Amino acid sequence: MSKFHVRTICRIGVMAALYVLLNMVSIKAGNLRITFASLPVVTAALLFGPLEAVLVALVGEFLNQLLGGYGITATTALWLVPPALRGLAVGFGADVFSRRGTQTLESCPAACYGVCVAAALLTTVSNTLVIAVDGLVYGYYTPALVLGDFAWRLVSGMVIAVVIATVAMPLTGLLRRQGLGRA
Repeated sequence: MSKFHVRTICRIGVMAALYVLLNMVSIKAGNLRITFASLPVVTAALLFGPLEAVLVALVGEFLNQLLGGYGITATTALWLVPPALRGLAVGFGADVFSRRGTQTLESCPAACYGVCVAAALLTTVSNTLVIAVDGLVYGYYTPALVLGDFAWRLVSGMVIAVVIATVAMPLTGLLRRQGLGRA
């Protein structure tokens, strides 16, 4: 039987829609954009694992690219990679943690914060690489643009990851008590 049932596809669709909605609510400061779009990706990773989290991120970011005025360009696929890496990293961490014992990742706050911050660092580095490639493809690349606010984006990414993990842990526990998530 197929791993993707109608229920799974609906979950991915709902979480991707939440991703798009949360991405529309953002704080902009220069080149920095603070958003909480990663909450559905992290929640899906904790509840369902890396595959569903990656699909939530890919669908959500693709819709964001289309609805955000970017459209489909030569680098659209590259912009899908950083959020997908976050889902992969958190989902993989949740899988590894659950296989080591009877607890879930969100039930151990220190481990959950560590995994989410590591995923945020991976996301920020990959996002910076995508900015560099996009800049080279479209002719706006400068080292100042790509690396100028890198340190600030790393710090803000880690702070946002802590906030997202703080919200995701009780949210995931609540959703598990409602019968969602893997056993």
